[in-house]
Amino acid sequence: MPKTERLTMVEALNLGLREEMKRDPNVIILGEDVGVDGGVFRVTKGLSQEFGAERVVDTPLAESAIVGASIGLAIYGKRPVCEIQFSGFIYQAYHQLQAHAARMRSRTWGAQTVPMVLRSPYSAGIRALEHHSESTEMIYAHIPGLMVVIPSGPRKARSLIKASIRSNDPVIFLEPSSIYRAFREDIPIEEEDIFPISRAEIVRSGSQFTLITYGAMLQTVKKTIAGGIAQKGWDPEVIDLLTISPMDTETIIESVKKTGRVVIVHEAHRTGGLAAEISARIQEFAFLSLQAPIERVTGWDTPVPFFARENAYLPDTNLIERAIEKVLHF
Repeated sequence: MPKTERLTMVEALNLGLREEMKRDPNVIILGEDVGVDGGVFRVTKGLSQEFGAERVVDTPLAESAIVGASIGLAIYGKRPVCEIQFSGFIYQAYHQLQAHAARMRSRTWGAQTVPMVLRSPYSAGIRALEHHSESTEMIYAHIPGLMVVIPSGPRKARSLIKASIRSNDPVIFLEPSSIYRAFREDIPIEEEDIFPISRAEIVRSGSQFTLITYGAMLQTVKKTIAGGIAQKGWDPEVIDLLTISPMDTETIIESVKKTGRVVIVHEAHRTGGLAAEISARIQEFAFLSLQAPIERVTGWDTPVPFFARENAYLPDTNLIERAIEKVLHF
């Protein structure tokens, strides 16, 4: 049997980064405190000591400069992986991403590409301060030319960070901070185990309704299934999107045509969130298969509250069960 290790998401990401740095000398890591300190969540721990300060670069506190430098390095032939300490600070580099990283391939008619990865922890659930719990992934999914990847656990984190580094287009790699160390999974450490970008995974096959989710919310969905859903004998099909741009529409539509009922779960704001786009695609390609209106279980249209009210903002098992009841009994 292949050798495996039980790793947290932090450890799995560290493994994936280390493997890619060993495989390709053009892979460079840069960001605030990524070197000596190993990153704010210690994802890059030990990499500076192993690969040296020229390949794991501690930068000034300047997000626009970090991303701008990464774009230049990528065009030059390197494969930079830059870290922004929290996704609420990516906005400082938005112009670099939207005006340059996302457009370089089309601007140069394919002569130049930007094979860079922007890593950042995102989302709520760790009792963090303001600007540290953002879930605004749709801002980046809306930009043509950017890929947006969100792992849901350690194994997918390792396989997707490797795939992202090898991509010839820029990838926004958002890591759900609430599950960084929440659980462990078996990681095959003697295999490549690369999961392709832009493909969703059917986590559970079912026949009654389709549950679509991504990121940390997959664990909430699993908890719901292990609790009330199992007791009621419901048979859900669960889709983990993994990449929200470009999204695996085909897997979604095939599932909807089979089940006829849909519940979409994400913690991002409701208005303009991914659930709205998924609903539109289902209406466009599988409308006649629907047996009930689509239900959305999402965060509220407010800033993420401070930690005393944080859990009230996040979707929970009760909200998911109520949405399932509505689609089943419509």
